[in-house]
Amino acid sequence: MSNASPEQAILKTSYGDLTIAFWPDVAPKTVENFKKLAREGFYNGTAFHRIIKGFMIQGGCPNTKDGETGMPGTGGPGYKIKAEFNPKAHVRGVISMARSSHPDSAGSQFFICHGDARFLDRQYTAFGELVAGDDVLEQIATVPTQHGGGGEKSTPIDRVELKSVEIVSA
Repeated sequence: MSNASPEQAILKTSYGDLTIAFWPDVAPKTVENFKKLAREGFYNGTAFHRIIKGFMIQGGCPNTKDGETGMPGTGGPGYKIKAEFNPKAHVRGVISMARSSHPDSAGSQFFICHGDARFLDRQYTAFGELVAGDDVLEQIATVPTQHGGGGEKSTPIDRVELKSVEIVSA
């Protein structure tokens, strides 16, 4: 493992806490962006809107907040960040930035791998890993899903809320 950042993120969800250690050595701008959004409260009250057991759980879309009308999965912070593709493997517990087909289209949405997703390596910006809360990841990843707006059955039937993201000293 590379040297972890002196700070970690605690993602407080309706299912319990997920603690993430950052990898600023391979994705410094991505780590700073995530911490900035967390400190601004951007993620508070959002939800994991896309869950695919054995693959990943995705969150960070502002359109998932109560009262928002935008399509879940299409929102962001109003800007995009440059990709920082790196050699880190997309394996269980790794957090990475979600994006559209354009490499430099990530903003606020992220996903945490529930299974091996090595086919994403060097195409998505991995920026940290789960260091506590694997049981919570398992619970969220196994929430029953239904077909949403797209063709895949990945929309959770029950709301999986991301209450807050706290940046703390490791």
